[in-house]
Amino acid sequence: MNAEEGTLLRTLEGRVNQLALEYKALKDRYAEQSRVLEEKEQTIGTLRSQISRLQTDYANLKTAKMLDISSGEMKNAKARVSRLVREVDKCIALLNV
Repeated sequence: MNAEEGTLLRTLEGRVNQLALEYKALKDRYAEQSRVLEEKEQTIGTLRSQISRLQTDYANLKTAKMLDISSGEMKNAKARVSRLVREVDKCIALLNV
């Protein structure tokens, strides 16, 4: 083997070593990115379930509020009817006198 071939061989070995190091660095980076992606997907899943739970809670709260308003209106309606019945009873009592 002559000097030129030896130089080419050392250059090739250097480049192969550099390529191997770059491959290892990229492989490590890919593993790290995969781990980060998995964490983000877990976070997204958790947040989606939380959103779903909050939407259900909100719907239940709206329903409860509607029922509260309805029961409040029922109390007012009962009070008005009672007042009207008392007035009618007074009128009937006045007519019977």
